[in-house]
Amino acid sequence: MTFKTEFVPDDYVGGRPMKKTIVVQRNDPDTDAATNSRKLAELKELAHAADYVVVGTLVQSIYPNRKYQIGSGKVDDLAERVESLDAEKVIFNNQLSMTQIYNISETCKCEVMDRFQLILEIFAARATTRRAKLQVELARLRYELPKAKSIVSLQKKEERQGFMGLGSYEDSYEQDIKKKIVRIRTELLQHGNGSESLRSFRHERGFSLIALAGYTNAGKSTLFQSLVEEETIVKDMLFTTLSPTTRSLMVNSRKMLLTDTVGFIEDLPHLMVDAFRSTLDEIFLADIILLVVDMSDPVDVIRQKLAVSHDIFWERAEDPVIVTALNKADLVPDEELQEKMRVISDLAPVPVMISARSGEGLNELKQVLYESLPEWEHCRISVPMSEEGISMVSWLYDEGIVHTIEYGDSIFMEIEARNEIIQKVKPFAMSS
Repeated sequence: MTFKTEFVPDDYVGGRPMKKTIVVQRNDPDTDAATNSRKLAELKELAHAADYVVVGTLVQSIYPNRKYQIGSGKVDDLAERVESLDAEKVIFNNQLSMTQIYNISETCKCEVMDRFQLILEIFAARATTRRAKLQVELARLRYELPKAKSIVSLQKKEERQGFMGLGSYEDSYEQDIKKKIVRIRTELLQHGNGSESLRSFRHERGFSLIALAGYTNAGKSTLFQSLVEEETIVKDMLFTTLSPTTRSLMVNSRKMLLTDTVGFIEDLPHLMVDAFRSTLDEIFLADIILLVVDMSDPVDVIRQKLAVSHDIFWERAEDPVIVTALNKADLVPDEELQEKMRVISDLAPVPVMISARSGEGLNELKQVLYESLPEWEHCRISVPMSEEGISMVSWLYDEGIVHTIEYGDSIFMEIEARNEIIQKVKPFAMSS
């Protein structure tokens, strides 16, 4: 068992007081040390994203204790540290049962939560749209549903300090949860149908859809800002992007809409993926998925993140076109970079080396995106030199690409456009 007291540089962030917390991770004795270390580091990042300051870390290698998750003696040690460090909360990386939360909070006399509840807290704090708030509530309800009977049972006991502030529950609690889930799913489904309609509308206006995807802190928001040349929120923090942000991008006269989406995290609970499906639909409805990878990560971490990303894409998207942006390549020595490329080649379709921060490789990336777009048809047409003909010329400039135009008794044009536009101008097509 390891207990480490963290150095606390400042109790405030952005003018707000930070809440002191102790993070806890129980490792199975036969698990990989590097993986365990990476998961603990991510838990600390999540805590920071929720405005907690980590004042202590407890790690124990032991098989799960049914009552406390960690060993009973270590819970007493944890309680002493909570008091001495003045911690307000204990956050476990492991999923906790309601009984475990209750038992630990009884001993430590502070609030206790697990990793999923922490992620939920972050999303709840950053949800600004109606859809995002509904998604947070759906995830919370689905998390509580299988625990409903335990919650009611525990709340019949004397309410003690630190037990999540759940308040009183009646026996109808489980049925109430189920009704709320149905109501929220129905409303989210209506939002989903709106997304399909919005996609069709954008296609009709000549836009191709590109979604930035990948793990948190891979540099998605920085890349988004660099591509659209616009200031957006970019922080070294998990879940900077919650509600998708969309901006226009023009490459070789092709109009694109680029969307920055919520980032994946390791071991993201399925409840969260399902609950946030309408946010992730920005990825699944795209013409191209631009998958951003942090090449400064260890190669085994890169492979793991790529594999999980592809699983998510192929589960929900229909034959997705994927372009892989190998970000932060400038931070890795050439020899190491080539070795990493060799190891991940089967999981990195259409790879492009870039640095979102410096701009290196972005022109090549734009060209690759252009070449990966759905192909448009070419057509040569002749329209009358009339008011109607001039209106058609203006319309074609808006809806497609005009390669050449010649004015005479008629207007001769060579155009490139999506199939719907070509079909409308076929009566004016010239034989090749």
